[in-house]
Amino acid sequence: MAIFSDIHGNLPALEAVLEDIKKKNISQLYCLGDLVDFAPWGNEVIERIRSLGIPCLQGNHDQRIAMNLPVVPLQHHGEIETLNRIGAINHSKSTINEPNKLWLAQLPCQLEISFSIGRIIKRILLVHGSTRSNDEYIFEDHDQDDLLIMLDQTDADVLIMGHTHLPYIKQIDAQSGDKVFINCGSVGRSREKMQLATYAVVSITETNVSAEIVRIPYNIETVASAIYKSRIPDFYADFLLL
Repeated sequence: MAIFSDIHGNLPALEAVLEDIKKKNISQLYCLGDLVDFAPWGNEVIERIRSLGIPCLQGNHDQRIAMNLPVVPLQHHGEIETLNRIGAINHSKSTINEPNKLWLAQLPCQLEISFSIGRIIKRILLVHGSTRSNDEYIFEDHDQDDLLIMLDQTDADVLIMGHTHLPYIKQIDAQSGDKVFINCGSVGRSREKMQLATYAVVSITETNVSAEIVRIPYNIETVASAIYKSRIPDFYADFLLL
């Protein structure tokens, strides 16, 4: 199965990922949310996900647009990024149409998938940020004991996340068996050095869960040009190009 997250209005990046998934003949697709903000195709991204019937979670940006929530400054953002973030989110609030806002408002925050393979049942929990909040950042160096607590509380074997825009695969040996933690990165606004659209491919057998982070190029210049021509702050085009 393929899992992707954090498209952030970047339709060309999403189309590149969907095409790559199609080439791999993967039929199970899941989206972990944050379809909107930062690039000018918020409505088109939502409608693409809806038209394909891809199960999707509500990310923190989706929730803010759907519920018209205020923008809360983040501690790790400086003054310049905070001002630009407010401008980008306000742009989404004024341009995402009402049917799409309603659809975003009805999305779930978590999704558990159970696979029965032979005598083994594997439970995979999909979240946007963490099991506690779609605003919580779980980076690769997150405390291992806390990671295990999150899975113990949900009885899952695998936790798959987005939100940080930094992908990783991590396995922890626990008393109840191996636990796997996967961050699928970001389709539309990666924070890795190379600006590539990122997603995860996960395979499940009776003996193990394996995962691969896939990185796909797309036309960044096209996206940056569209941002420059829109009312979204130039900050987000500069981010892609630099």
